[in-house]
Amino acid sequence: MSAELTIFLPVLGAVVLHAPVLRYDLLKPLKRPISARLFGANKTWRGAGVMFTGVFLATGVAWSLMPDSIQDESWLVVGALIGAGTVLGELPNSFLKRRIGIAPGERRLTPGGIALVVYDQADFVPAIALCLLPVWTMPLDTLVLGFVAVAAVHFVVNVIGYAIGAREQPI
Repeated sequence: MSAELTIFLPVLGAVVLHAPVLRYDLLKPLKRPISARLFGANKTWRGAGVMFTGVFLATGVAWSLMPDSIQDESWLVVGALIGAGTVLGELPNSFLKRRIGIAPGERRLTPGGIALVVYDQADFVPAIALCLLPVWTMPLDTLVLGFVAVAAVHFVVNVIGYAIGAREQPI
């Protein structure tokens, strides 16, 4: 497995910070949709801000574990880019689901619907790769392996989130 997969470790900071915010309904003034018409009601300013902050801080904590090929950059810049990729990567899939009539939080058990569910688990991986381009070009094997690994981990995290009451559906 590619040693560069550690580039995705900071995304766990989004989960660590966002789960209690969701569970205890914190930061209520920011619980406003970014655009309910475009992305649905579940994509909020609160979620974007908390997820970005969690990823940014986790980048600093995990900096020594980041790929050697990115270590010449500032962790502040890399953290901001990974945070932006994490948040921005969530939006296109939500936009597409709204256009084809899938409501926020709903799933379709068609081949296309299942593909969207799988893509939704790691949609931020290609967005992180794009956001990092100004400072680092992610190798193709890292992108592919990263997508698979992140999707698998995200499925597990979603199930745990459901078990602790932070999510309404396990996947």
